[in-house]
Amino acid sequence: MAVSTQTFLPPLCVDLDGTLVRSDLLLESWLLLVKRNPLYVFRALIWLLQGRAALKAEIAARVKVNPATLPYNRELVVWLRGEKDRGREVWLCTASASGLAEAVARHLGIFTGVLASDASTNLAGQRKAERLVSRFGAGAFDYCGNERRDLAIWRHARAAIVVDVPPSFARRVESHVPVVQRFARAQRGRLRTLLRALRPHQWAKNVLIFVPLLAAHRLGDTGALSAGLVALIAWCLCSSSVYLANDLLDLEADRAHPRKSRRPFAAGELPLRAGLALIPGLLFAAAALCLFLPARFQLALAAYYLLTIAYSIRLKRILMVDAIALAGLYTLRIIGGAGAVRVPLSFWLLLFSVFLFLSLALVKRYAELHGLQRQERSQAAAGRGYRVEDLAVLQSFGAASGYMSVLILALYINSPEISAMYHRPKVIWTLCVLLLYWISRVWMTAHRGSMHDDPVVYALRDRISLALGALAALTLIVAV
Repeated sequence: MAVSTQTFLPPLCVDLDGTLVRSDLLLESWLLLVKRNPLYVFRALIWLLQGRAALKAEIAARVKVNPATLPYNRELVVWLRGEKDRGREVWLCTASASGLAEAVARHLGIFTGVLASDASTNLAGQRKAERLVSRFGAGAFDYCGNERRDLAIWRHARAAIVVDVPPSFARRVESHVPVVQRFARAQRGRLRTLLRALRPHQWAKNVLIFVPLLAAHRLGDTGALSAGLVALIAWCLCSSSVYLANDLLDLEADRAHPRKSRRPFAAGELPLRAGLALIPGLLFAAAALCLFLPARFQLALAAYYLLTIAYSIRLKRILMVDAIALAGLYTLRIIGGAGAVRVPLSFWLLLFSVFLFLSLALVKRYAELHGLQRQERSQAAAGRGYRVEDLAVLQSFGAASGYMSVLILALYINSPEISAMYHRPKVIWTLCVLLLYWISRVWMTAHRGSMHDDPVVYALRDRISLALGALAALTLIVAV
């Protein structure tokens, strides 16, 4: 990459949001505040009435963003260090609150000074241009930015450095000032990245909606099957909405995680505004589909949504409560499925699902802690209530819960209800053997450190798990 060589090195002024950092610190700090207390959503609206400067100052006074975890534009940071080593003044000039900007400047250690918003002035666009001209003089500084409102600044700059802008916008900048440097990330399909943020692989969990229909032997009922499909789509839309909310509320913890740090919002691949727009959009679409389904399904989906939000904001940080909540979220899918197709809920099915999914939830936590132990990154899981020394206890709890689900299945097979529903009930004992083997294998895999930190993803990719699922389906067909 060619660097312009000049005898005179004017001050280099660098924007923060979207330029130095592939994120928006105002939204990041607001999300941290909402995670602490959701009622701050309404407080923020009151502060906004006083102006954006007052909003930024009020939020920054209450939360601290960890600058070490932010998604920096690494290529730009390396170049800025090189400019500083050449003896050039490098200034951080941003519309973000001064406290947040100064924290970033201290962390990077490359800036001569910081110009940022305060409680009375939102340092953006024309106001930033006036501040820079006042301090450095017209045409006496270079400016590094990334958005349309930076045009007001480039008109008064000596030269432009553009970051992550399309070629058409770069040409527009060049019509005002020479562009001496360009930084562009490797282009990835925005639609593909957005789809990744929706976590479609997690939709496999929602197939649990069809379990009551299967257990009631009504898969041939086209009306019930159609209702189940509508319920499945609604649940997928709702779950993606809460996945997005979880990702936005958990940015800092995700960035400290070896795998979750690659999620689109944590990595800065998608703007936070896109997530904030999609969350209500997906939820509205799910609510529209719910109008065609019974009230029991609507209540189950509402309970799922509220429990997931509570999990994202608070419950996930409470020891063991998080695992019980996860088990409850799985079970709610079964309850919702029963409501959608109007079949009675089985006590045996609910009890079985609670213990089985509690075991899988504990596998998830165990795998996360085991990964931390192997990488020696930390003794505690970020944003969780667990520590590495809890591994043995989690393993005993999880294995016991899994084996309890096998026992409940065995008691159900031995109950009078089973004879009335299956012509060959003794064949179903095969399910106990298959489940016992699968639960044991899952925990052995986790113990050896080969478990994906999401057991659902593991099961979908594991050939033996898929084969066991096929054998279980064959067993039920033979038993009927």
